[in-house]
Amino acid sequence: MNDITQLPPLPDHLSVDPRSPFHVAAVFEHDIGIRFNDKERVNVEEYCISEGWVKVPAGKTVDRKGQPLLIKLKGKVEAFYR
Repeated sequence: MNDITQLPPLPDHLSVDPRSPFHVAAVFEHDIGIRFNDKERVNVEEYCISEGWVKVPAGKTVDRKGQPLLIKLKGKVEAFYR
């Protein structure tokens, strides 16, 4: 019960897509959350804290490879472990 696991540090730029160079599998072993403009978002595909943007799916639209089209939203971004 007293086993405290060390959580990996959250990177500045993180992507959900495993093909991306910004994908860090060790982070996704834990439950993370994204707060964008002081509201928690659950549909974030990619974020960058230093540049202040998140990418979210644009509805149900997909590209010709079946991947969702993403919209970049700018604002205040915070990442945290739940």
